[in-house]
Amino acid sequence: MDFWFCMRVFRLMPAALPLFFLLSGCSGDPKPAAVEPPPEPVPALSAFSGMYAHARAWAPDVELLRVAQIDVDGVQAEGGKAAAWEADFVSRATGRVRRFTYSVVHQPERNLRRGVSAQVEARWAGGGGSEPFNVQAFRKDSTVAYETAMKKGREYARKNPQAPVKLVLEKTNRFASPAWRVYWGESVSTSGFSVFVDATTGDFLGTSR
Repeated sequence: MDFWFCMRVFRLMPAALPLFFLLSGCSGDPKPAAVEPPPEPVPALSAFSGMYAHARAWAPDVELLRVAQIDVDGVQAEGGKAAAWEADFVSRATGRVRRFTYSVVHQPERNLRRGVSAQVEARWAGGGGSEPFNVQAFRKDSTVAYETAMKKGREYARKNPQAPVKLVLEKTNRFASPAWRVYWGESVSTSGFSVFVDATTGDFLGTSR
């Protein structure tokens, strides 16, 4: 109901009429509070774009060293998507490495903030089994790697339905290109089976046990 119309009617009504009756007709029904949708997992490239922008602000010459999913209670990882991702960037000019994270949830107890956050940088001298590579080589998303892994590891997945499936992206001396490693298990070191997928072309590269 129009506010000024209400005021005109009010001036014509007897003074004894309770004010709240009139105002109740002018105020309208209260609007329900907006309900925020529950957080959903995201693919690696979606998370990476924000982390890369922050990394470039830290050091313009950054190269990518590693990308890995982070498991978060309450948001189930699925189909190559995860609630949080971490990426390690290297600056050869400064000899430093810095980890950035992207999360769809805020969990201070896990050191996770919603959106992009950065950890303290550290000295980098190479080694460790992986090497930095040009960010432009990261073209195929985690969902692509997951889909390929499910096809190549169908039999293992069928026999181990309860084993978690996780992803990590690195450049090692095993392959000429950076590769996604899709592995079954809680960690790479304890995994019973892995599928490797080229992160530039999406091609299947091999398996390991």
